[in-house]
Parts: sequence; structure tokens; C-alpha cells
Amino acid sequence: MNIVFLNTLEKEAGDHRVTSAQVSIGEEQGIWNVFWNEPDSAGKIQQDQWYQGLSWDEMLSAFRQGLRDKVRSGFRPLVSTDLESAQGLSGKARMTQMLTYYCEENPSEEVYETLRAWRREQAAREGKAPYILATNRVLRMISVFLPQSKEELQQIPGFGEQKTTMYAADVLNLTAEYTRSNGFPLDWVAKSVDTVKFEAWLHAQKEQKLRTELDREVSKRKLLEIVAGGGSLADLQAVLTMPRRELLLWVEDLEREGYDMDPLVEAELASIPEEEQIKAWNAFESEGDRYLKPVLQRIIGTEELKGKDLDRAYEWLRLLRLRFRREKDRFTSQAAS
Repeated sequence: MNIVFLNTLEKEAGDHRVTSAQVSIGEEQGIWNVFWNEPDSAGKIQQDQWYQGLSWDEMLSAFRQGLRDKVRSGFRPLVSTDLESAQGLSGKARMTQMLTYYCEENPSEEVYETLRAWRREQAAREGKAPYILATNRVLRMISVFLPQSKEELQQIPGFGEQKTTMYAADVLNLTAEYTRSNGFPLDWVAKSVDTVKFEAWLHAQKEQKLRTELDREVSKRKLLEIVAGGGSLADLQAVLTMPRRELLLWVEDLEREGYDMDPLVEAELASIPEEEQIKAWNAFESEGDRYLKPVLQRIIGTEELKGKDLDRAYEWLRLLRLRFRREKDRFTSQAAS
């Protein structure tokens, strides 16, 4: 069984003693299980099964109800989770969430789309991903609250001094074309929001975040199992139904976390001629391993490859780069010692 969530809880038991228990969520072949492990008076671990079945919603409901009961009885989690009440948010974090909620409830689509078009064009000019300039949430806030000065723009969470310096002129030119009904500071938002509805929205956001994290953990374990078994990118894609580029980014992340990705590297490089791999390795040594385009141009030349052939070349270079970086790190460690 794959354990996808585990937390330890403690309760004062008197005489300076503490009772420790664990709650866990596990998944096996699509079947969810929720377990509570707590020692009895003799110290023997007793396991209660709170849920077993296929339904995510039923599993989460059983998990939450069981956890509430244990908290009422005196247990406290050692690590806080996103299952806790919205009341646990700090004042600043809570206000940011409230601003987000208000913007979702009172969208300004015309302004938002105008800002998105500006972001897309500006990102293309700078050669950056659009979200680096501003996230969708930030654009939503700007479109709804319509700041008219640099000082007001900096009050938008996520749009700090640096971004204000770089983009204030463009953004303020766009917002100046629209009339707003409320101004800055944004304290008035808290008074205009329905608290009950906000708490329900916040609760749904936290549950969605937990669900995403658990789903990703399940997918991660499947990925590691396939890689350990010598599976290919095609095998991963068939099971996880993710784009190959996204899978490669994930593989790189797992490699950095210390997981062994070499079986996948071996499987994918098996079809690449050895002389091509040697050329690429030499190119990494001369051009560096940060960017792949110079390496590809050195060994092949991008003009000769198009479409799927170009994508495939970048794929195996990314995987070879994992091996190159591992060897470089090993050499550096040996030299340092």
C-alpha cells in the first residue's frame, strides 16, 4: 500500500506522559484507506480503520470527521495541515485570501483580458513565461481594484516594488481607462464580504489543495515504480496521462530530490547511437549544461531538425544532462575531499 499522507498527533496523558498516535491515508490500486494507530493502556498499538473504498469524497469526509473527534479528545497534530480551520490563517494571509475571494465574486472580465493581452505581449518581448511577470490572481486583483498610482499598485499582493518599477507605467495606463467604485486602501473589502460564504470558499480551496497534493503523491509513487522497473517515457505517459515535457520536468525535479532516475535515462538512451551521446557529452563540457540549445546546435544544428524529431532530440538531451550533472557533482565532491 502506498502511504500518501501521514501525521503524528500527541495528547497529554498525565504524570508528564504523552500518548502518541498516527493517522494515515493510503492508496492501493485505486482503493483508499484511512487508519488510526493508537497505543492502548498496555502500550500495544491498536489500529482503527476509518475508511476503505473507492470514493475520494467519502474517504476525505471520514478522515476529517475522525480527525475532529480525536482533536476534541485532546490530540494535537505535530505538523499542521491544510485540513485545519480557516481561522488559523494569519491576518495578512487571511486578507490576501479575502481579496482573492472578492475578485472571484466580482470579476471584471474586460479589464482582466486587457491585462492578459499586455502580459502576453510583454512576456514575449522579454522572452519570459507570462506568469513570471504576474500571476492570473494578481491580474484579477488589478482588474477589479483598478490601482491608479504606483503606491496603490504596490498594495496588490504579489506585485511588489521591483515589478512596480518595471511595469507600473504600462499597467497604470491600462487601469486609468476605467472608472472604479471603491478606492485604496483595501480595508473596505473585509466589510463587504459575506463571512459565511468566504469561510465555505476557503474550506473548498484547502480541500482542493489537499486533493491535488494527494493525487500528485499517488502519481509520484506510480512514476517511481515504472522508472524502477525500466519503463520508458511512453510507459509513464500511458499511465499518468501527462504531456511528455511535463513528465520530463518532474523527472528532473525528482532527480534533484535524490531519487534514482538512471533506469529511465538508460531506457530512453538505448535507442540513441553512442557516438551521438559522446558528442553531446563533449558539448555539455564545452558549452555548459544550463541551456540545451547551444548543445544541440553544436552536435546537430537545429535547422536540420523539425517537429517531433526536434522534440525527441531535446528529450534525450535532457535525460543525458541528468547523467552529466550527476557525474559532475560526483567529481566535484571527490575533488573537495
